[in-house]
Amino acid sequence: MSKIRIAHMAGPTATIQNTPPLVTSNKARLRKGLPPLTAGNGNAAAFDPLRAQKLAAPVKVYVEQFSAHPLEADTAELYDQPDGYIGADGSFSTERKSDGDKAVYEIELTPEDGLYPLPYMAMQQDGQPWEEEATYPGSPLARQGFFPDGSRSFEEIDRLSIDANGKVNLIGGRAEVDFYRVAPPGGFTKGQANAERADTGEGDTPAEKMGFEFFGYKPWHLAKSPPRPLLAKITNDVQAIMSSGKYDGAIWTQGSPQVEESAYWFNLLIDTKLPIACNAAQRPQGQISNDGPANIVDSVTYIESGIWKDGNGGNRAGTVVIQEQQFFAAREVAKVDARPGGYVATGGHGGILGQVTHMGTPYLMYIPAYKHTSSSDVNISRLPASVKATRLGSGGVETFDFPIKDAAGKLLADAIPSVSIIKEGGYFADNFGDDPAPEADLDFQIKHKLASGRLGGFVIEGLVPYGNITSELRGQMLRVASLSGIPVARTGRGYPEGFSDPEAWTISGMNLTSTKARLLLMACLMKFGALPAALDPTNPTEAEVAALRAAMVPYQQVFNTH
Repeated sequence: MSKIRIAHMAGPTATIQNTPPLVTSNKARLRKGLPPLTAGNGNAAAFDPLRAQKLAAPVKVYVEQFSAHPLEADTAELYDQPDGYIGADGSFSTERKSDGDKAVYEIELTPEDGLYPLPYMAMQQDGQPWEEEATYPGSPLARQGFFPDGSRSFEEIDRLSIDANGKVNLIGGRAEVDFYRVAPPGGFTKGQANAERADTGEGDTPAEKMGFEFFGYKPWHLAKSPPRPLLAKITNDVQAIMSSGKYDGAIWTQGSPQVEESAYWFNLLIDTKLPIACNAAQRPQGQISNDGPANIVDSVTYIESGIWKDGNGGNRAGTVVIQEQQFFAAREVAKVDARPGGYVATGGHGGILGQVTHMGTPYLMYIPAYKHTSSSDVNISRLPASVKATRLGSGGVETFDFPIKDAAGKLLADAIPSVSIIKEGGYFADNFGDDPAPEADLDFQIKHKLASGRLGGFVIEGLVPYGNITSELRGQMLRVASLSGIPVARTGRGYPEGFSDPEAWTISGMNLTSTKARLLLMACLMKFGALPAALDPTNPTEAEVAALRAAMVPYQQVFNTH
């Protein structure tokens, strides 16, 4: 059978592409005369942690017969004869020489076989054992636990992960995969020669810096998260990959708290009829009960199945997040806890589109009723080259042309809008009068957005579900922001099931979470630009209010349908 073609796209802070620290084994410690490795309770560890590694040369090993399961010997009559026997002196013979000889299988392991679980023998330069990624707690000298691309994690899954039928090659047996370092969690700080690259690309990889070319969260004291402008590179790269004509679908991996945001962004911005399946993990690769490998394999199953296709072969499900055998719609998925299964569908009206059964059979039971990917009104193909933006000039708020895409149609980093979430709650107002001083934080944010000369907006996370603001003063200030060209969307706090109310100067965020509404408002700003500003935002004319309301109509239409 022919294999499908998949693009794996490495995203930032991805636990699914991370491993527990490589801890020096007892075999290495005892060889150096060091105290043995301790277990979690501080006692000496009886076993070495086995880590996937490569052999440098062929080696012959002898495996005791019937040692793979406690009850193998119970049905010894069903088995063929062993390869031979190991005597008390350790010598191998094809014939049993005494009753104490052990029946064994003779196996030759070679480097070509791939990875094997083996004790980790490396020590630090000063002769001390490795206990974590850093040379010592808080040290600026540290190794990386994150993979630089998806090739190693996929190799380990194919080599070491076993399905319900006892088979391996769960990815490579069905798919040809190319690996892309879109915004990877690990990087080559000294660069990498082209001949050594496992990812798709041309030329040598230049020296990379944490927080600029790659983004990991461990060691914790060196963690770096991706900045907002990186969304432009991510969008351009993902769009180019999905438009290349090489693939049947793509898998995006990212940190578990942020994968819900990228998935929805792809749903809005990427113009494609192919499936994008997003995966995360709550536990690193190799940790006890790690969930990542199954999530990735389920994504391969989903793409391969074609259940996402509409009658014309396009994608009817949009971007999905596949976690713990469930297919979550990008608009509704949210992480609620750091444990396998810690994802829910928000909004109260669906959001789980289907699942993979325990035997690996995929089913799609529902499809989204809103626009996405190729049908999205705000995908990158439908974004204009420039829009109108507002800024604070010498004569007040002024309007100017603001570029969104370059001549090649790629999204510009400066085009990614700055949208802030304003949290509301009971007893939120700081004062009883009209003194704006207690609201200096919001006043600063509004002035900063106008002074920055960029596209900007606000999302109110108000009371459930209507998005009400409890502070009248803050409401007045945000009304002035809207009349200054800065759009304001309203959502209910948490995971609202009802719909937020539209008002004359705000956009209804429907039943979106504030996190998802922020992304949609960012996309709308790049599509429609800033709202028309009043000459005096604190005292607008009727015509200026009417112009504001008219400009908000297309915003609201997108919020109603995406």
